[in-house]
Amino acid sequence: MEAVILVGLQGAGKSSFYRERFFNTHQRISLDLLRTRHRERRFLQFCVETRLRFVVDNTNPTRADRAVYIQAAKEVRFRVVGYHFQSRVEDCMRRNENRPTPQRVPYQAILGTAGRMERPSIEEGFDELYYVKIDETCGFVVEGWRDEH
Repeated sequence: MEAVILVGLQGAGKSSFYRERFFNTHQRISLDLLRTRHRERRFLQFCVETRLRFVVDNTNPTRADRAVYIQAAKEVRFRVVGYHFQSRVEDCMRRNENRPTPQRVPYQAILGTAGRMERPSIEEGFDELYYVKIDETCGFVVEGWRDEH
């Protein structure tokens, strides 16, 4: 049983990463899809109770945001894996601009998330952590976690 938590700004590539790596194996928990925190919590509860592997595809900028999912997963002995998307605000804004209009987020939202972003750590309860970058060919590069900043 595995819970995956994606951490990164809007436009960092989290949803594309989910589609590429986890679409066929994990349920997607996303506030963008579920629209309310109540629905999101209910779906999380369903995944945990039925032992479904899941990916949390939200920005998850703070320890407190991530703790909700980590605690729920750990209570039923899920392995918790985090992917921290390293991207510059400017790159996220550019990718956001290339989205279809209904999927774009306001620039202020990206800046606000960037201002609240707290680097994840193993101490939060992650069993594994990885960095994710987008390379020059727009492919994902996953690297092992390093404790240095």
